Amino acid sequence: MEIIIIGIGATIVFDMWLMLLKRMGVKTMNMAFIGRWAGHLAQGRFAHESIAASPAVGGEQALGWLVHYATGIAFAAALVAVAGNGWLHAPSIGPALAVGIATVGAPLFVMQPSMGLGVASSKTPAPLKNCLRSLANHAVFGLGLYLSALIVKGIAP
Repeated sequence: MEIIIIGIGATIVFDMWLMLLKRMGVKTMNMAFIGRWAGHLAQGRFAHESIAASPAVGGEQALGWLVHYATGIAFAAALVAVAGNGWLHAPSIGPALAVGIATVGAPLFVMQPSMGLGVASSKTPAPLKNCLRSLANHAVFGLGLYLSALIVKGIAP
């Protein structure tokens, strides 16, 4: 249960960061496109020329949010798998940041190419800027893993 709470908490921190960026005029990810990709994946289609041009799937917005939070939980489980169960009782920032930053591989090498944006945003107008933004976003997620673990540790008996 602790891993689930940490994953959800870290994803909330990530989402709050994205909301701040959006208020500053920075384009952020569209959860409907994540849901669209997941919906097509369930039908056997992994890659798209352009996810925006691919047919919509029913409930794609909700599906996108579900996939987003499930991924956050999976990444929290990966952190505990790497750092060990002892990390849950004595959270430290190093492993959380390391795993958070490592998770940037998912968008750069799986999601972006499969959605038609190319490996590491290579088919976008500003690939380096997009990669650096993804790296910063995932570092924030790592910070969220650490902060959420501290909260869980503080409320756990």
